[in-house]
Amino acid sequence: MNITIRIPSPLRRFTEQAAQIELNANTVGEALMALNAQYPDLQTQLMDEQGKLRNFVNIFHNKIDIKQLQGMESTLDEGSELRIVPAIAGGKK
Repeated sequence: MNITIRIPSPLRRFTEQAAQIELNANTVGEALMALNAQYPDLQTQLMDEQGKLRNFVNIFHNKIDIKQLQGMESTLDEGSELRIVPAIAGGKK
């Protein structure tokens, strides 16, 4: 399926400043594998040493958190959109 992945500003330095990437994938897991193959430096930002999605990274499939779907096995349709949303913390105490 032809899908779009939206890249947030803090991660664009790993995607040659691309704000969105189009690729072919049938599941969320396949999409992330293809994305990481295309942009290897991005992989360490999204995945841990075991290849699992980092706890502070959220993926939304058509505005629904994949944790509410089937996670990495969530199926994609033609034209699906994935958004990567890393949690950002900081500020003064």
